[in-house]
Amino acid sequence: MKSSRRDMEKRSEISCAIEELSVVVIVKNHESPHIPIKPFLSICYLVLQVLDKIGPSMAVLRQDVYQNIKRLELMHETNPSVNSNVVEILKSEVREGNARNGSNCTKAFVWLTRALDFTSSLLQALPKDPEKNMKQLVEESYDITLKQWHGWISSSAFRVALKLIPERKTFMDLLKTGDENHDTLKEKMQILASLFVPVLEDIHCVIRLDNLDTMKST
Repeated sequence: MKSSRRDMEKRSEISCAIEELSVVVIVKNHESPHIPIKPFLSICYLVLQVLDKIGPSMAVLRQDVYQNIKRLELMHETNPSVNSNVVEILKSEVREGNARNGSNCTKAFVWLTRALDFTSSLLQALPKDPEKNMKQLVEESYDITLKQWHGWISSSAFRVALKLIPERKTFMDLLKTGDENHDTLKEKMQILASLFVPVLEDIHCVIRLDNLDTMKST
């Protein structure tokens, strides 16, 4: 990882995400696409920090993200030389017929990508829609990213959680560091969005290659 955990704690999540995304290079060769696992997991850890800022309303999603991160980390630690490329893990599980069965790395990667979609959508919307409150922005981001993949139970749990969403200003203040103002934060969010969008597009292309983009939860 480019930044240590201690370095991340000293700077805002937005600044750290910009740094991590700026060095993520996804090789889109159709025969052998490559998604580096360490930068990908670094970005997922930053998503955890953003969800923490939103508060207890995101507890279920946060726990899901955390468990999926640990699943990929365990696979990588088992054989780091082979599993430095996320695509190798996915293709191995597809070949073995395990991609859709039980708790595996393929499901972890797909759902982490969807969590990144949700976070990216929310961070893009915040500077664009200053008149909307936090509840509206979270709900709209959920509707265009996660809702289509959630069943009745998951969707119902999310609707209940919306009641605990913090105020917009509270959330923005939590994302800032001591020397940042709201204008600086908004500029960084726009930079982050410009980096997030193409990386996520490339990741989704990889997921679609093996028709892994149709997994749903309960």
